[in-house]
Amino acid sequence: MSAGLGWRAAVEPSPCTADGKWRRRRTVAVGAVLCALVMASHAHVPNGFGNVGSLLETLLPWTGLSVVALGVLAGVRRSALAAVAVLIPGVVWCSLFAGALAGGRSGVGDLTVVSHNVSGENSDPKRIARALAASGADVLALEELSRGSKATYERELASRYPYFAVQEGIGLWSRYPLTAVEPVAIMPWTRAVHATVDTPKGPVALYAAHLASVRVLSGSGFATARRNESAVKLADAVRKEPLPRVVVAGDFNGSTDDTTLTSLTGLLRSAQEEAGDGFGFTWPASFPVVRIDQILVKGVTPVSSWTLPDTGSDHLPVAASLRL
Repeated sequence: MSAGLGWRAAVEPSPCTADGKWRRRRTVAVGAVLCALVMASHAHVPNGFGNVGSLLETLLPWTGLSVVALGVLAGVRRSALAAVAVLIPGVVWCSLFAGALAGGRSGVGDLTVVSHNVSGENSDPKRIARALAASGADVLALEELSRGSKATYERELASRYPYFAVQEGIGLWSRYPLTAVEPVAIMPWTRAVHATVDTPKGPVALYAAHLASVRVLSGSGFATARRNESAVKLADAVRKEPLPRVVVAGDFNGSTDDTTLTSLTGLLRSAQEEAGDGFGFTWPASFPVVRIDQILVKGVTPVSSWTLPDTGSDHLPVAASLRL
């Protein structure tokens, strides 16, 4: 009798062990469902203390890493339940970013625009100017120009871009005439400029902008209030623009996924999302993890969109070819 009991004890799983495995499998499954809910309802994540919702949306493409981690846990647990549950956030992530995964278009449009935050602290503006001149762009929108670097850009870009306008830290260089150049009041000092580009196929309204910076501050978290205010003011100017063809380019210090920027992004279409290949991350240039530099359009069709190689700035330049 005692031998029989010993045999049963050896082959029957411990209730505690079985229950523990079930709990671990259930934890993975619950985590997968919660992950899917957060991704699917990212626009409704509250932006209370710390602007958590805005931070989540800025890093939204990276939520795919949570799907990978949950998949690994499901494999370690050898749980069919957990594996099936992990498919849910996987499908949600793919639905959000199917356009980026599908690959971009290729082709040459009527107007190629490059936007670049050249960094006011960059010590080699000549290198940046020559790289931008070699890009083949028709129009350059440069942000964060320093007083000491302006003369260098003007000299190095003059042969290819005979038309230019510089207002404080924002500069425009163009192969085509620029008219109606004026600052756009989005901050107390000039951080946005409007111009009309007189292309061979008609005028295009161009806005070059550098929205207010964001900071991660102790006690207040992801501080975006000033950026959001500058986006609203820029959106007001775009809304009043009489020309039907509009390009807004610059450093937005935010992602187009961030719903706190909808006042502006809701008026326009992202060239990268419509015609780009991949996510087109731009910052930091050494290892880009977010796309905060944008080219947005209205009344024109993006043919292709891409990032240019590192120029020595802390941002990568962004480019878009547009059909007018």
